[in-house]
Amino acid sequence: QVHLVESGGGLVQAGGSLRLSCAASGGTFDYYAMGWFRRAPGKEREFVAAISGSGISTYATNSVKGRFTISRDNAKNMVYLQMNSLKPEDTAVYYCAAKFVGATYVVLTTASAYGSWGQGTQVTVSS
Repeated sequence: QVHLVESGGGLVQAGGSLRLSCAASGGTFDYYAMGWFRRAPGKEREFVAAISGSGISTYATNSVKGRFTISRDNAKNMVYLQMNSLKPEDTAVYYCAAKFVGATYVVLTTASAYGSWGQGTQVTVSS
């Protein structure tokens, strides 16, 4: 299984931006579908965004569309989540997830589909 380490979280004012990074090691990265999830205090974990192995196909949940962008750099084994126009309701621990799918076009949007998870990074948006 691939090992994932997130970074880039922090405290930001509403309307601000953060860029989360996820470093992956231990696998053929191009064949991994990648995703970002988050868990807010007292809430269930929820899907945020996902990207195919090639990076061509992406999908984001409605609440972040137009504000968050997922991308990847396969040469560096990295996945990113650019978060703009942050809102207090975006406050959560953000997790990177990976699943070997043996293809470069697959996008996965459900947590149960993923096999590897990072430790999470805290994002706090103040009003």
